Amino acid sequence: MSRPIFEVIALGADDAVAAQDGGADRLELVTDMAADGLTPSRATFGAIRNAVTIPLRVMLRLSDGFSAGGPAELDALCEAAQGLRAEGAEEFVLGFLDGRGRADLDAVHALVDVLDGCRWTFHRAIDRAADRDGVRLELAGLPGLDTYLTAGSAAGVGAGLDVLCAEAARTGEPGYEPRLLVGGGLLLGHVPALRAAGLDAFHVGGAVRPAGWAGPVDADAVRTWRAALDTPVPVP
Repeated sequence: MSRPIFEVIALGADDAVAAQDGGADRLELVTDMAADGLTPSRATFGAIRNAVTIPLRVMLRLSDGFSAGGPAELDALCEAAQGLRAEGAEEFVLGFLDGRGRADLDAVHALVDVLDGCRWTFHRAIDRAADRDGVRLELAGLPGLDTYLTAGSAAGVGAGLDVLCAEAARTGEPGYEPRLLVGGGLLLGHVPALRAAGLDAFHVGGAVRPAGWAGPVDADAVRTWRAALDTPVPVP
C-alpha cells in the first residue's frame, strides 16, 4: 500500500507549522470551530501559505450547517472564493445540501465555476444527505472534485465504519472515483480496520490538540498519528 494522506485542520500559522513538522501532508484551513469550521480570511490564508510548504485546502462556508443560504449569501461566498484565489489559494473544501437533503447543485455549480478547475473536497455534508449514493451521482464529473470528506455517518466514524469500508470497495464505480478522506470523530483505534479495507486518506482536528480547540496543534500528537497511519497492514 502507498503512504496514506494525512490532513490536519489548521486555524492559523502556528497550527500549520506544528502540523507540517509532525508529518501532515496537507492542511484544511478554517476559522470558528464553534460553527464547525468557516472560511478563513485572505490574511489568514496568506500567513499560513507563507509559513508552510505543504498543500492547503481552504473551507468555503460562511455559516454553520450545510445550507449555502439565499442568493445574497451565495454571492458573498463566491466573492470570498474569488478573493482567496487572488491570494493564491489553489485547493478548496465545500459542500451544500438543499431542503430535501440532496446536493444543492446551484450552489455547488456556482462555486465550481469560480474555482475554474481548482481541486476540491466535498465535505461532510454527504454524511447528512438523504441519499449518499445519489449525491455522488449528482456530483459525478464536476471539474476539480477529487475527494469526499466523510465519517460514513452523521454520528461519526465509529458509527460509519461499515459504510466507509463498503464504499472503499466501490472505488472506480460511477460517482466513486474521488478519494475517500476519513474524518469526523476519527480515533487511532479505527485506523487498522480502515487501512485494511483499503482506505488511504485521513483527516483530524481536535485529535491533535491535547488542550482542545482552545489550544494549538501539537506536533508530537501529529507524529503519533503519522506513525499509526504508516504502520503496515496486511494486504487481503
